[in-house]
Amino acid sequence: MLRYTLMRLGIFVGCLVVVWGLVYSGIAPRGLGSSNGLWILVLAMVISAPISLVALRKERDRASEQVVRRVDRMKTNFEASAGQEDAADDRARAQNQAS
Repeated sequence: MLRYTLMRLGIFVGCLVVVWGLVYSGIAPRGLGSSNGLWILVLAMVISAPISLVALRKERDRASEQVVRRVDRMKTNFEASAGQEDAADDRARAQNQAS
């Protein structure tokens, strides 16, 4: 998961550098008034999103498999814990009824 995040951040930073260079060289349009920095960030996000979608497909699938395994393990642990609590509750009720 960390690897995917770092790769996605790397693509964004690369796009940010390219967009910044294009804007300040005059090839890409500048933002309105003092919004130039925000314009560069938004444009870099818009460009990096589809690149990440295509370029990081396999890494995203690996990360999602890790998340699914983690969630399944947590569900199993929760169900086991709930089963132990139910058994303890049943024993306590049986003892109270016997008394």
